[in-house]
Amino acid sequence: MSLNWPTFPTQLGVFKVNCKGLAFLLVFTMSVCGSAPGMCPAACICASDIVSCTNKNLTRVPGNLYKYMKRLDLSYNRIGILEPEWVPVLSEKLNTLIVNHNSISSISTGSFSTIPNLKYLDLSSNSLKTLSSPVFQELKVLEVLLLYNNQITQIESLAFGGLYKLQKLYLSYNLVSHFPLDLYVGKHKLTDLVLLDISFNHIQTMPIQRLSSVPAKQLSGIYLHGNPFYCDCVLYSMLIFWYQRHFSSVVDFKNEYSCLLQSDPRGHNKLPILNDNVMNCSESTVNSSFQAFGFIHDAQVGDRLIVHCDSRISDMGTQFVWVSPDNRLLEPDRETDNFKVFPNGSLEITDAQLENSGLYSCIAINKKRLLNETIEVRINVSNFTVNRSHAHEAFNTAFTTLAACVASIILVLLYLYLTPCPCQCKAKKKKRKLNQSSAHPSILNSALPQELPADEKKASTGKRVVFLEPVHEPKQSQNGKVKLFPNDSVITESILKTTRTKSDSDSVNSVFSDTPFMPPA
Repeated sequence: MSLNWPTFPTQLGVFKVNCKGLAFLLVFTMSVCGSAPGMCPAACICASDIVSCTNKNLTRVPGNLYKYMKRLDLSYNRIGILEPEWVPVLSEKLNTLIVNHNSISSISTGSFSTIPNLKYLDLSSNSLKTLSSPVFQELKVLEVLLLYNNQITQIESLAFGGLYKLQKLYLSYNLVSHFPLDLYVGKHKLTDLVLLDISFNHIQTMPIQRLSSVPAKQLSGIYLHGNPFYCDCVLYSMLIFWYQRHFSSVVDFKNEYSCLLQSDPRGHNKLPILNDNVMNCSESTVNSSFQAFGFIHDAQVGDRLIVHCDSRISDMGTQFVWVSPDNRLLEPDRETDNFKVFPNGSLEITDAQLENSGLYSCIAINKKRLLNETIEVRINVSNFTVNRSHAHEAFNTAFTTLAACVASIILVLLYLYLTPCPCQCKAKKKKRKLNQSSAHPSILNSALPQELPADEKKASTGKRVVFLEPVHEPKQSQNGKVKLFPNDSVITESILKTTRTKSDSDSVNSVFSDTPFMPPA
């Protein structure tokens, strides 16, 4: 029996086909392609450019993934650590990666080098505790990052460095205790970030003054509900301002915002912070916060004032108009009195006057997106000269009072410490010196005081003091001792003489004899 080979006519002639050779070639091609990258792994399900490997108890990523895939789902597995090249195949077209509900506890630098074009990354419901910097630097075009329901306690300042295209970041249900301010201010801020969900964490205070410079386009997407805030009037003012601006982050979750008294840190009694009957905040505190966020502007008569229209839809194609307190329409490139509106929505008042005070409304309209927003701004214009006169009068009154107090204190000190000595004190000191110099030692005057004239009697009513000094006689028998007997010499420096007028019935004259006193033999 002979085997006939089939022939097929072609333009070049007749082509003979060997069936056995064709079958062998087909088997070889299938075996080679099956072992090369680009085929669907056995543990996964592939559909066009989507690869799903969910709930397969995987600890590592399969090595023969389809390299042209755009979406990879590895959720509900047991992947623990993300290391460099943990995705073994370079997948430049992969833009969505889902790795939630695994056991990921750490991410190493360079873990996303093989998938640099990701736009959506889901790492939620894992065991991450710390985000070191920089771990996402290869993801230059990432737009959405999900990290909620982890155990994150610390976020380093540059953890999200390089994610300049990031628009949405979900960090809810973690253990973060400080607000990640570096996302909005500083050298590495993310200007395209319009949504930050950091609800249900452990944040107690907010950097409100630093947030006041953040545009409303970004502020409107900050979700803070469910955090154990301390009751604070500044925080209350910020949330009220957001509520009046109709930020969905506050309007949609109004009842989820609560605060704790600092005297009750354990949170036995949570207070609804947006309830007007709970927070007893002064109007000045609320207005100062509104002023910090650009809701209230103060100016003096004659000042040049520029007010920005801080709209959430201030992108390309947005038009702005202002409405003055007297319902005049202020449009761009059209000057009205001393008003001018710029194409970016800013309102300029070239020469502010008292009548320019009031509530202004900025209306932002985007026809392509069919969106519009109205922002209300209050402008207060005051007269500086009037205020200065009142302030000058108050200063004069205070200065006069202070000067009087100082003068009184100086006079009291002068009276206490610098009072001159009276003349009587000087006369007494002089008389005491004369008495001391006129004393005659070893003589006792026994003569009776002579009768003095009446004028001198009246003047000499003082007392005179007698001072007795012992004289040491250098005799060997006395051994230097002092004796006041007649054989010892007595020194008399002065005699006390008391002279009184004749009318004094009790006057006494002391008479001393010249004869020395001799003791009996």
